[in-house]
Order: sequence, then structure tokens, then C-alpha cells
Amino acid sequence: MEFEGREEHWSQRFENLDYSGKEIASTEFDGCTFEGCDFSEVTFKRCNFVECEFIRCNLSNARIEYSKFSDVSFRDSKLIGINWTTASWPGMIFSSPIKFYTSILNDSSFYGLALQDFILEECKAHNVDFREGDFSNANFTYSDLSGCFFSSTNLSGADFSEATNYDIDIYQNRIEKARFSRFEAVRLLECLDIDLID
Repeated sequence: MEFEGREEHWSQRFENLDYSGKEIASTEFDGCTFEGCDFSEVTFKRCNFVECEFIRCNLSNARIEYSKFSDVSFRDSKLIGINWTTASWPGMIFSSPIKFYTSILNDSSFYGLALQDFILEECKAHNVDFREGDFSNANFTYSDLSGCFFSSTNLSGADFSEATNYDIDIYQNRIEKARFSRFEAVRLLECLDIDLID
């Protein structure tokens, strides 16, 4: 099913579409499912996604200019190189408007965003920018966070159980009540001027 030329889509399913490099503007998707679609290098301009699900989709290098997301989940998808700061976020957020499961988010940016209860579960997230953001009570479980940037980030109450390869300076970030797996938590001591002996 195509959706060009229409501005509203309700409870529809889109499968195996190729919109790579195209622009989709001023379109609302409510309760829609996208499966096996190629949205690489697409531009979503002033679009609105409400209670949508992306399954096995490629959104790498997508532009999401002034688009809105509310209760949107991504599963088994590629979302490399997305600047999430260009979306339109509400002033008050009571639960994370976007959730990621078993997806790849390398080289993306969430700089300065307030996304409490954010979910990044079992994902590969290399070199992702979380600086200056509020990710309190977030779920980073089982994710690979190699090279991610955390500075002045609120991670209080966040769950890093079974997450790996994170570098979090305990002096530069809020981590009270956060949960870490015992063996990986040793990484938190790397910002201290101490020697660890096996």
C-alpha cells in the first residue's frame, strides 16, 4: 500500500515499501504498522506518528524535521545516523514517546532531549550522543553502548542491567538509583585515579 498524496492514515499496514531518498511531508500516521520498509535517507517533514510500529525497517540517515512521535516503537530496525533533536518534542513527556528493541542506532544524537522512561533494549548503539539529556528511569538493558557520549546526563533510576561497553563519568552525570550489572559496573571506576588489581 502506498501513502503518497494522502495526509492521514489510520490503523493501516505498510509492507516492503521503498521510499529511500524521498520526502514525505505533513502526513499523519495513527496506529499504523510498517514492516520491511526502506526509509533510508528519507525526509519526514512535519509528519505525525501516533502509536505506530516499525518492524525490520531501514531508516538509516533519515531526516525527521519537525516531525512528532508519540508511543512509537522500532523493532529489529536500522536507525543509523539519525539526529533525533530535529523532531518536534512536547514540552511535557510522561512516558517515552519512542522505544527501540533489538535495533541498530549507531552514530545517532539525542543531545539535550528529555526522554524519561526511554527504552533502548538489546540494541547496538555505538557513538550515540546522550549529552545534556534527561534519561531518568530509562531502560538500556542488554544494549552495547560502545563510544556513547554521556555528560551532564540525568541517568537516575536508569537500568543498565546486562548493558556493555559504556563509559559513564560518575562525577559528570547523575546516576543515583541506577542499576548496573556487577561485573560491568567496574567501568564506572575508570574515571577515578585508581589502579584496579585482579
